[in-house]
Amino acid sequence: MQQFTYTIKDRDGVHARPAGQLIAAASKFKSNITLSTNGKSVSLKGGIFALMGLGIRYQQEVTITCEGPDELDAYTGLKSSIEKLL
Repeated sequence: MQQFTYTIKDRDGVHARPAGQLIAAASKFKSNITLSTNGKSVSLKGGIFALMGLGIRYQQEVTITCEGPDELDAYTGLKSSIEKLL
């Protein structure tokens, strides 16, 4: 299992464009990838509405967990993606 925490830097929080791009990035990997915040978790392969339903705002901390056969690649890819998008 690989895991990292990130603080949202986009003043708009997690809105449709970066949410869709983050889900697209996660779908490239076989591992299970979850995003957790404020005691709630969603699969980043579960769709944009699940992710946006968390209502993630500016300066909110999120944790992404990658678990599976390509978890190290997923960790590296998702960390890079979220830093560029949010």
